[in-house]
Amino acid sequence: MQSDDTRFMELALAQARQAIEVGETPIGAVLVHEGAVLAAAHNRREIDFDPTAHAEMLVLRAAAQTLGRWRLSGCTLYVTLEPCAMCAGALVLARIDRLVFGAHDPKAGAVESLYRLVDDARLNHRVQVTGGVLAEACGSMLSEFFRAKRSG
Repeated sequence: MQSDDTRFMELALAQARQAIEVGETPIGAVLVHEGAVLAAAHNRREIDFDPTAHAEMLVLRAAAQTLGRWRLSGCTLYVTLEPCAMCAGALVLARIDRLVFGAHDPKAGAVESLYRLVDDARLNHRVQVTGGVLAEACGSMLSEFFRAKRSG
């Protein structure tokens, strides 16, 4: 039987594939609440001319509208690439319960700082982090995208 993490990460990968089709960096995200998908998105920075249009930010915004609240406790975010500092901060502020990501981002990934931030005893909120779910598929999609960009 397929785990929920694998199933939802496959949905995030489908979003990443859609990003490739429109010329965006292949990062997809899915936000889940009580086993149901609240929002799914892929990067739209180039399409929207918006440096904040990361997949993670888009699903947080959509889920907040659906739930009618910006605090997203009880939610899990699945994203194909380790979040950057902007997105990691937004996840903590949105009060999601869990982050599941695929590939590590050695250049801009902020999970290490996210771990340090949410482990601070002065905070009243913790984010559980699981990395490496479908890491090979997530990482190879990004590698192929950038290889094609460099050679094109």
